[in-house]
Amino acid sequence: MASPFEVRSFRFQWPADLAASWAFEMEALVLGWYILSTTGSVQQLVVVAALVWLGSLFSPFFGVAGDRIGHRTLLCIARGVYALLAAVLTALILTEALATWHVFTIAGLAGLVRPSDMVMRNTLVGQTMHPDMLLRALAISRTTSDTARVAGAVTGTAGVAWVGMGPAYAVVTAMYVAAFLLSLGVARTPRATAAAHPLADLREGFRHVWEKPDLLGGFSLAFLVNLLAYPFVLGLLPYAAKEVYALGQSGLGYLAGAFWGGALAGSLLVGANAFPLRAARAMLWNGAVWFAAVLLFGQTKSLPLGMALLFAAGVAQSFCLTPLAAVMLRSSDEAMRGRVMGVRILAVWGLPLGLLAAGPVIALIGYAATTFVYCSLGLAATLAIGYGWRQALWVRSAPANAA
Repeated sequence: MASPFEVRSFRFQWPADLAASWAFEMEALVLGWYILSTTGSVQQLVVVAALVWLGSLFSPFFGVAGDRIGHRTLLCIARGVYALLAAVLTALILTEALATWHVFTIAGLAGLVRPSDMVMRNTLVGQTMHPDMLLRALAISRTTSDTARVAGAVTGTAGVAWVGMGPAYAVVTAMYVAAFLLSLGVARTPRATAAAHPLADLREGFRHVWEKPDLLGGFSLAFLVNLLAYPFVLGLLPYAAKEVYALGQSGLGYLAGAFWGGALAGSLLVGANAFPLRAARAMLWNGAVWFAAVLLFGQTKSLPLGMALLFAAGVAQSFCLTPLAAVMLRSSDEAMRGRVMGVRILAVWGLPLGLLAAGPVIALIGYAATTFVYCSLGLAATLAIGYGWRQALWVRSAPANAA
């Protein structure tokens, strides 16, 4: 597992990604709890959670920009913006001037930039790692977000109860600053030869994904899990903690920690090469397991069983999304990786769509029925993806399933 750290760039990128991921998770949980406690509205909760991913609509443009100006440069710009916005919010909290519209505004501004972070992380790993170490390096890179969500789940919610929202947000700002400074040590990557107009580059990226079944299948599954699975473990988890399990801030942290603890365990197993994975098959199998675990989680009111199901969903998530990223990076031309990963992050737009739809659906039919409907559709669609692109994704001899 330590072999990717032999690459100097990765030794800077991993702690930089770790600091940014910790800040992301603390920020999301603190703001979500603030909105729910202040307004008591699940609709406003899902809106603020969706705003964080607003920029996923523009992620292909970030991929084009990364190919043109350099992926490290774009990563540093994005993390500088996070630090600035967090500092503004910290000042508002400490001066007791914070209002809900401030949270919505800053979450929206940060959401315009944030998806570029994941575009550049994976692209930089793909460009600095030997192909034999790619899946291992992607799994280890993913532990930055998994560990952050385990620890950030506790520090972000319980930390507010212990020290107050202002000091907690000051820590978030410091983490963003550390992420920016460490990102300066990441290796520069060659710039792709740009077309005459950015829109030409963008069209080329979409065409590249559309014409390769393994890329299109991976994108479709990524959109599906964001639309129908992630809403219940990201934006709606505070609702489950408060309304289903009657828990406070610390209880929310334990639920989030169960899911991300499973995700961390899954990433470590993938990174250790503990199982011989055929990437495309692994992402399909584990996508289905993920949906099944979330479906069962929505039907129980037993906290121990709910936490066990969240842990299982977390493990399946890592065994689904890490191979998915490997499939898309391996199947992409080197000069197109920024654009292809930009299109991949566009799939994250499914998360705000799923969140925004879940609010009124929960109000209409209830939380348990909503999880049943969402996850049943997810299971059926995963089966359709595997069958529709079986030659590219399921056949053992397909390039996407190379050992």
